[in-house]
Amino acid sequence: QVQLVESGGGLVQPGGSLRLSCAASGSVINDYTMGWYRQAPEKQRELVAFITKRGDQTYAPSVKGRFTISRDNAKNATYLQMNSLKPEDTAVYYCSAYQARTMAWGQGTQVTVSN
Repeated sequence: QVQLVESGGGLVQPGGSLRLSCAASGSVINDYTMGWYRQAPEKQRELVAFITKRGDQTYAPSVKGRFTISRDNAKNATYLQMNSLKPEDTAVYYCSAYQARTMAWGQGTQVTVSN
């Protein structure tokens, strides 16, 4: 079972950037679809982006053109570069790893976009 640990969250002003990292252990991620989800207060968890083992990327319409997901299989890690951040991007961001109908989750990292 893969274990995931996110890092890189924090407080940023509107228009700023952050880069989230997700370090995996317990299993290599080469054959996993890696993803990022987020959950704002009193809202359901929603998909932000995912990247397949082939490198194909999919984004939520609300972040397309601003966020970029990537993976580094050699480092067993995945990343989320977030640019042009908006207050509505404020949420806890979770890393995910999907394979064979099983989803693993990280513990989440808080991103707050505010003046």
